[in-house]
Amino acid sequence: MMVEQTKRKGKGFFTPLAEILASRSPELRRKLKLADMPDEPVAFLEKTLRSASYISLGLIFITYLFLLDPITAALQNGILVPILMVVLPLIIVPLIVLGYLMLYPDAAAIRREREMDYEVVFAGRHIVIALKSGMPLFDTFVGASTGYGAVSREFSKIVDMVVLGVPINQAVRDVMQNNPSKYFTRMMMQMANAISSGADVGDSIESVLDQISKEQLITLKEYSQKLTPIVMFYMIFGIIVPSLGIVLATVIFRTISGGKFGFAPEMLAVVFVLIALVQFLFLGFMESSRPRYLL
Repeated sequence: MMVEQTKRKGKGFFTPLAEILASRSPELRRKLKLADMPDEPVAFLEKTLRSASYISLGLIFITYLFLLDPITAALQNGILVPILMVVLPLIIVPLIVLGYLMLYPDAAAIRREREMDYEVVFAGRHIVIALKSGMPLFDTFVGASTGYGAVSREFSKIVDMVVLGVPINQAVRDVMQNNPSKYFTRMMMQMANAISSGADVGDSIESVLDQISKEQLITLKEYSQKLTPIVMFYMIFGIIVPSLGIVLATVIFRTISGGKFGFAPEMLAVVFVLIALVQFLFLGFMESSRPRYLL
């Protein structure tokens, strides 16, 4: 009875809706684990709904400031269009904001994967060298738990679990299951299999690391081949077409209209914003698609 009262007191305004969304999103718990986020699905959804409500209120207020004059003008022709202009932001804006915030676990998992892929080879080589020098496996995990970023945090989890009494093979498998990096997962799977079968862990990991290094080199070469057409499209659509296109369009319009028609300062400002947006998207795409490996 006391437990139920405590649960009721702990419920917030968004908790019922968060519980409904959590029941309809069974994959959310897996995403949170891959992102290494400690929140439970209901707690995460409650925070997300709260943040989405605050952001939506601000965006809706700004939207109504821009729609004030169009709504006033539309009232002269009828009431249906003004009602739609008032109601649609109340529906569309919260849905867009909530959908955007719900992508955070996916983005965090991708960022975690890239951080681990950057250090996984050097951390694995550290373990191989330590094992071949005669160091016990647990001590190699302790040594690798510092100095290798996100990979070291995973080895710290294994060390903590082993200290609490979990068998080292089981600790390796548990950490492996909630990890987004395919390279780290492959290395730990080989390690767990070697421990179970009694094979040499150092030799098993070394063979996997060689394969991972070759795959990362292939990925870097593929990126260098894709970089040339990406830069070409950026030069054409981000620099040449906007700059020369505006000049050419201005000359043509002024020639046709006898000098009466041209681009207003407001139009040039809009074009400038669009050009900046296109360049930002191109640069963001090039940066996000660049593989980050430490070989």
